[in-house]
Amino acid sequence: MRSPLVPFPTVLAGFVAVLVGYASSAAIIWQAAAAAGATAVQISGWMTALGLAMGVSTLVLTLWRKVPILTAWSTPGAALLVGSLQGATLNDAVGIFIFANALIVICGLTGWFARLMKLIPHSLAAAMLAGILLRFGLQAFATLQGQLVLCGSMLVGWLLFKALAPRYAVVAALAVGIVAAALKGDIVTDSLSLAVVAPQYIAPHFSLTQLLSIGIPFFLVTMASQNAPGLATLQASGYRVPISPLIVVSGAFGLVLAPFGVYSVCIAAITAAICQSPDAHPDPLKRWQAAAAAGGFYLMAGIFGGSITALMSALPTAWIQMLAGLALLGTLGGSLFQALNNDRERDAAMVTFLVTASGVSLAGVGSAFWGLVIGGVSFALLSRKART
Repeated sequence: MRSPLVPFPTVLAGFVAVLVGYASSAAIIWQAAAAAGATAVQISGWMTALGLAMGVSTLVLTLWRKVPILTAWSTPGAALLVGSLQGATLNDAVGIFIFANALIVICGLTGWFARLMKLIPHSLAAAMLAGILLRFGLQAFATLQGQLVLCGSMLVGWLLFKALAPRYAVVAALAVGIVAAALKGDIVTDSLSLAVVAPQYIAPHFSLTQLLSIGIPFFLVTMASQNAPGLATLQASGYRVPISPLIVVSGAFGLVLAPFGVYSVCIAAITAAICQSPDAHPDPLKRWQAAAAAGGFYLMAGIFGGSITALMSALPTAWIQMLAGLALLGTLGGSLFQALNNDRERDAAMVTFLVTASGVSLAGVGSAFWGLVIGGVSFALLSRKART
């Protein structure tokens, strides 16, 4: 009997990636849109446009390169917009989106960002990825304190299948968690409905003051806290792809679709790591199928963008956190091994890991960027000392 063309665990990895992406930041996007004065219908249209944009761009990049490349919106960028768009109009917001995405496209066309990424040692890229993923692992096991039955049963199911049928361990955790949540009455379906809300075109308005005060910080945060970790995650997972074309294509999607609420299209890190792990597929050359599946699920989520918030509220938060932590466990362990395997680079890698994991934010830029910067300085100084 022939095995299916795309194994179920591979499809599941794509589903979990999209689920984690929405669960971790959908509420922040709603807050950012509301800060600019968007109505509930307009915000639902934004979610529709974002889902469709991520689905199409993920499929384009993944099928083009046959590499598991996921795109994502900039969650740090959305967090910045929540505080920055107070008093601005939707037209002002769209002008800021267009300006920032145009800068991203310029970065890709000039190639300077690709040259910068080539300077990052592999051990530091892996350490940064491990630092990003650490909180998901800690968050998953912290749920045991308040949701012992739900999350404990998911952990037991994962452990049993990890020992007996490793490829289906995450599948088992998902299924056991749904059964446990249903038996406990933790799945709330009262507000669920399938709503299709078309995105609305919003004409841009450009204000020099806002472009400088909001647009440039938004551009820097997006590049430093989203694109840099996303590209480093690809490198840490062993995939070597030309960087500049990825930046140009993703930035172009954001530039063209900005008037419909697509404030950014970036290279994903955390959700991509789920599709780049051995749990997605044992063959690294076939893990692109998980990313392609994620692109399909993004499209489905985009079509029903108006239902995303209701769906997220129907699922127990602890279930999502435990599932994400278990799905990322293999990637976290592999990243730590790569980061600490070389004893000459171990100290600098540890600095990168700890700074990234700390969650520190300086000058509005997230810890992933500062982990690379401080780790890179440590690497340069310690490598020079080792040579003398």
